Amino acid sequence: MGMTLSQKILAKHAGLDEVKAGQLINAQLDLVLANDITGPVAIKEFKKAGIKKVADRQKIALVMDHFAPNKDIKSAQQCKICREFSNEHNLTNFFDVGKMGIEHALLPEQGLVGAGDLVIGADSHTCTYGALGAFSTGVGSTDMCAGMISGECWFKVPPAIKFILSGKPKKYIGGKDIILHIIGLIGVDGALYKSMEFFGEGIKYLSIDDRFTICNMAIEAGAKNGIFPADEVALDYMKGRFKRKPQIYMPDGDAEYERVIDIDLSQLKPTVAFPHLPENTKTPEQWGDIKIDQVVIGSCTNGHISDLRAAAEILKGRKTADGVRTIIIPATNEIYLQAVREGLVEIFIEAGAVVSTPTCGPCLGGYMGILAENERSVSTTNRNFVGRMGHATSEVYLASPYVAAASAVAGRLTNPEEL
Repeated sequence: MGMTLSQKILAKHAGLDEVKAGQLINAQLDLVLANDITGPVAIKEFKKAGIKKVADRQKIALVMDHFAPNKDIKSAQQCKICREFSNEHNLTNFFDVGKMGIEHALLPEQGLVGAGDLVIGADSHTCTYGALGAFSTGVGSTDMCAGMISGECWFKVPPAIKFILSGKPKKYIGGKDIILHIIGLIGVDGALYKSMEFFGEGIKYLSIDDRFTICNMAIEAGAKNGIFPADEVALDYMKGRFKRKPQIYMPDGDAEYERVIDIDLSQLKPTVAFPHLPENTKTPEQWGDIKIDQVVIGSCTNGHISDLRAAAEILKGRKTADGVRTIIIPATNEIYLQAVREGLVEIFIEAGAVVSTPTCGPCLGGYMGILAENERSVSTTNRNFVGRMGHATSEVYLASPYVAAASAVAGRLTNPEEL
């Protein structure tokens, strides 16, 4: 029996001719990632083990993005631990304020991850890099520590689900609607410890940002990873960025998939995940009248330049509704600067929104947009668990930038087609 796309990458990095679902392997890593929350935990374990040197200082990335710029003394201490460790080991890829961005947008942008790579990160949304044809997955801080020490990680080879995408999405339909539709279809545990592999002629209509969004939220279906084959769109993005030669893999013709799911992109509608699970998805005819207090447009899921352009398309010449706080967060400084150059930031500010420096901030209830008791937010982030963005009685509605921006204008959850 042949191998899936993900299994091909794992086999290569394990030095094996083939691997099978359920097999335990050790594999060489191309990059190990942590942030200002998970990094200090890994560093503590590193020191506890008495290790004096990392395996490869060029294959470790520490990104200060969750509570940075520091929101309080505790977060400042967290960043200090990472900063001192980076200096001590002369890490090549340490990203601090002024040079950092939201990690899962920053690393592809900086050319640190690409096609054929095997990447682990002490953050669950590390699966984002599958958009470039990489096998990338989230791990705990102790596994991240072991990766820093050895340059390797153990894996249980996952089985896979094959998604065949067909058709061309309608206007206002993007990667967020697609992945929310899929999660609504299979559930938050529908791909538990499986690879979600995306194929089909519909892929050609998806930008690299759409693909980042889809792979980013594979974990919200319980997946080990999400991955697209590295086609011309991915290779074009990597050109001039990726610091190594892309390694392109395709599944074998007789690869075994647990399920094959067909998705006709042309039939999708704007999709929103209602509280308190990403699988609780509804389309406009099911939304009802949901008055909101806040809109957040950004995060590792939807803080790309195309996301900001989508928001600006809706907000241009309009004003945000009274009583709706609208917070826009470019995912990286490069994206922020591009938004300035294109006049998007001016559109946002004139509409009544605020624009933040890159940060994870409100996504995890960190800062820059905490919700109070019984408040509601439409957000382009990736999770809407109880208390995710603040008070335990607050509510988060996950949506695309188009829906989020339209809702900011209307003051309630709104289909952009209605404006």
